Amino acid sequence: MSVKPIKILAIGGGAAGFFGAIACAQAHPDVEITILEASHEPLTKVLISGGGRCNVTHACFEPAELVQYYPRGGKALRGAFSRFQPRDMIAWLAAQGVELKTESDGRMFPVTDDSATIANCLLKTAKNLGIELRTKVKVSSVGKMGGELGKFEVRLKDGEVMICDRLLLASGSNPSGYQIAKALGHQIVSPVPSLFTFNVGDRQLTELAGVSVEKVKLRLQIAGKTHFEQTGAILITHWGLSGPAILKLSAWGARILQENHYQANLLINWVPDSNPEFLRKQLLAVRSQLPQRQISTTCPLLVPRRLWEYLIARVNIASEDRWAGLSNKNLNQLIQEITQGEYQISGKGVFKEEFVTCGGVNLKEVNFKTMESKCCQGLYFAGEILDIDGVTGGFNFQSAWTTAWLAGQAMGS
Repeated sequence: MSVKPIKILAIGGGAAGFFGAIACAQAHPDVEITILEASHEPLTKVLISGGGRCNVTHACFEPAELVQYYPRGGKALRGAFSRFQPRDMIAWLAAQGVELKTESDGRMFPVTDDSATIANCLLKTAKNLGIELRTKVKVSSVGKMGGELGKFEVRLKDGEVMICDRLLLASGSNPSGYQIAKALGHQIVSPVPSLFTFNVGDRQLTELAGVSVEKVKLRLQIAGKTHFEQTGAILITHWGLSGPAILKLSAWGARILQENHYQANLLINWVPDSNPEFLRKQLLAVRSQLPQRQISTTCPLLVPRRLWEYLIARVNIASEDRWAGLSNKNLNQLIQEITQGEYQISGKGVFKEEFVTCGGVNLKEVNFKTMESKCCQGLYFAGEILDIDGVTGGFNFQSAWTTAWLAGQAMGS
């Protein structure tokens, strides 16, 4: 008597859904796997990520270090990364004929600089493994048949009913995925945006749009209390502030910023490698040696000229003022402005390259050795549906690859 193959449905045709299905089919060749994707095209986020280049992962190969890039989920991922980490993803892609390159900041992209390379690899591999892909399929509800040990009954919006033995929920931040998880017994940590830019209502600042500084130190303050700090590059935009340091700060502060309606105080140290006393000596030296020079045209700091002009204007130093006339009071105000300038965050912008949320399925309800639900046997999770999010740089894709691989290994057993 022949044994019927295990039937698996993956809800979500993104990176996690595809890689979970592929990992399962490679580990368990006898399973039958179908991917259900609600839109007309799968892997859309893969295609648009990284400006169309797809930031596949990050060249960080120590799990203990890797988890530091996850504002939420790092602790749960520690063991998971010891089993499947960036080095494993690089090797997997290489085995499919896809080579990656590492950029100076550690981000990894396909050598083609084309995200279609990654999407096509996943599509082709899935097809070769006999995985069925169904697009424009919307799930209306999921239920358990025959109690805890039974199969899943997946009802589609068009009335079709599908039955499966295992279910992989990899629906990203789509509310329908949260609803399914909730219906199957899970708690959902309320999703809020992560990775976003800051709106700053300072017209003189936004007129500097395009000016960037390689290294600043940021402090996020709410009600006078510093909650998070970040050091890195910053970019002034038409609406306020962006750049890697801002995006990282937004990720760590995602929930508290949402709770405070994106109203907060941002302190910026534009020269974090210079302490205030050294800065004072620099400025006093210019005042002593070049007293007749205009302050606006003689900048002793490694900051863009337009930014320097803006900073001195903030402490009411006129463009024609000369160093000889700089009072000690003005000097102190300027040092304060350079090292602890205050900017009011008045809202959030959108980081178009990578839309990420924090929140999702409560991690305490998931076994991170298998990615199986602790509430509902046969239910597995992968990717952004979980309450996991990383900073920008390939970390969100890596958590998707890792959780999907773990789910894939376990689902076919």
